[in-house]
Amino acid sequence: MKIKVLSIPVQDQEKALKFYTETLGFIKKVDVPLSEENRWLTVVNKEEQDGAEILLEPSPKHFEPAKTYQKALFDAGIPYTQFNVENVQQEYDRLNNLGVEFSVNPTEMGTVKIAVFNDTCGNKIQIVEML
Repeated sequence: MKIKVLSIPVQDQEKALKFYTETLGFIKKVDVPLSEENRWLTVVNKEEQDGAEILLEPSPKHFEPAKTYQKALFDAGIPYTQFNVENVQQEYDRLNNLGVEFSVNPTEMGTVKIAVFNDTCGNKIQIVEML
């Protein structure tokens, strides 16, 4: 088995696309309309364009359990997913300078350093550096 697509629920696909590309530095890979409101919209790491894609999946507006789950994770400060980075402090400084809101500043935890930010689309995302 091979991971090809991972999904992250987002409350606004256009806002998510802007944040994930302009702020985080991913690039758009696929953008296919599925309906008037929804698209199959993926982004990838610009250095690994054939690697795993992140599906910026529309958060279901009419499926209460999904909305409840996403909100519960966010409210508890639990990251929806994590991205590995070479240097958490440098990435924190870069994103902080761009106005990204962090709920956990760079913190060493055993063999890793982490930080957690708000993706502006309903999720907390954790960045991790292996020490």
